[in-house]
Amino acid sequence: MKKSGAGYSRKIQMWPYLFALPFVLSYLIFQLFPVGYSFFLSLFDWNGVSDREFIGLKNYSDLLFHDPLFWKSLRNTITIMMLAIPLTIGIGLLLAQLTFQLVKGKRFFQTAIFTPYITTPVAIGFIFSYMFDWQSGILNTILTKIGVLAEPYYWLQTPFTAQCIIALMFVWKNFGYFMTIYLAGMTAIPQDVYEAAKMDGSSSVNTFFKITLPLLKNISIFLIVTTIITGFQLFDEPKLLYGGWGANTIGGPDNAALTVIWKFVDNSFISDSRMGYGSAMAYMLFIFIVIFSLISYRVTSGKADK
Repeated sequence: MKKSGAGYSRKIQMWPYLFALPFVLSYLIFQLFPVGYSFFLSLFDWNGVSDREFIGLKNYSDLLFHDPLFWKSLRNTITIMMLAIPLTIGIGLLLAQLTFQLVKGKRFFQTAIFTPYITTPVAIGFIFSYMFDWQSGILNTILTKIGVLAEPYYWLQTPFTAQCIIALMFVWKNFGYFMTIYLAGMTAIPQDVYEAAKMDGSSSVNTFFKITLPLLKNISIFLIVTTIITGFQLFDEPKLLYGGWGANTIGGPDNAALTVIWKFVDNSFISDSRMGYGSAMAYMLFIFIVIFSLISYRVTSGKADK
């Protein structure tokens, strides 16, 4: 009877491992193996068809010291993020505060604001292409009719305005997500704190800056760090805005819209088919993401968390 009981116990203990096995195998095959194989490829010169030629770290040295377009794509990505992230956080927080206090129509407004986040990137690209088109864009039509502009402006063909439009696309798509995360944080704040502040005569603005904002600090850090990671992978918005897959040139006007991921895709699969070079670029991007994430965490977390 004891042997039978021990065997039954061992059989029961195996079930958790059996249930976890599909996930573990999938993770090993589709996550860890590509990461390791990508580093392996970064040490070779290979176009995906011919024989691989081992060249050591030459792909990394070429990328860092002989490819100015890589550094320009990195500067473009950082510039777009610096334009987009503060605006996205500010608008998301403001909308969260406004909709949180609504008595009627709260669900409707929150759903409407969240809708851009689930809109397909293709649709977003068409919307902004139409809005900022030189000839038929609605923005130039309005500004010329009210006399602000004497003639239509080339919004999409000027380097700085091109980066601003991409940043605006990022803001428009993501402020609903930011609002939702901030709403979840506001819901978790005890109402006793607000009632005590109200009894002490605190105004709404003072309560927001002295109570709500500090208590949402951890959420703000989470959003900043995750947005930086997402921002370094920016690809859909600039790619859809400037010609799609059939475009003859990359990066928009003066390569101002070229991001690191766009350059990675172009070098690896479109223009050059340099798999090893693309793998080296992916690893350098990973290192930059880690560095900027750590810096942003240390800056935003403050002295108390150091």
